[in-house]
Amino acid sequence: MLETLITSKTRLRLLVKFFINVANNGHLRGLAEEMHESTNAIRKELKNLEEAGYLNKEAVQNRISYKANTKHPLYNTLKNIIFKHIGLDSIVEIILDRMGDVKKVIVIGDYANGIDSGIIEVVVVGDELNTEYIVNLSVKIEKEIKRKVQFFITQKYDGKGLTIYDSETSSNNELD
Repeated sequence: MLETLITSKTRLRLLVKFFINVANNGHLRGLAEEMHESTNAIRKELKNLEEAGYLNKEAVQNRISYKANTKHPLYNTLKNIIFKHIGLDSIVEIILDRMGDVKKVIVIGDYANGIDSGIIEVVVVGDELNTEYIVNLSVKIEKEIKRKVQFFITQKYDGKGLTIYDSETSSNNELD
């Protein structure tokens, strides 16, 4: 749906890259390789986003590194739009609506790194979770968000990822 509003696929992929996870950053050549785009196309979109104030740039050694400008007045709005575009808000909503004892929901893999690969890997942390039920939920979620979802059920998770729900702090959308 967001593709109709933002017609540049490169710009949309850059927005996903930087606004899904505040810790994500990138430089011109690395982004060009990651997105299989020309450096000129990436340079043009980075310049537009930086001039609009959505991205900050800083010199790191010989490279210019870009990351989301968290002080921009539209930062939280853009982040929420990107979460809705990808379907992360729907994943949390459906899991919490149907599962009682969820402690954390963490996105790992490509999406935690800002890569819209089509397969969302989600770690669900909780006690006595019904694994079979969560697998059935994945079918419903996949139909709704039009992306494949892989769930990993565990009682404890110490790895890295993007925490999109934490019952202890009642916080959503933070890097773990």
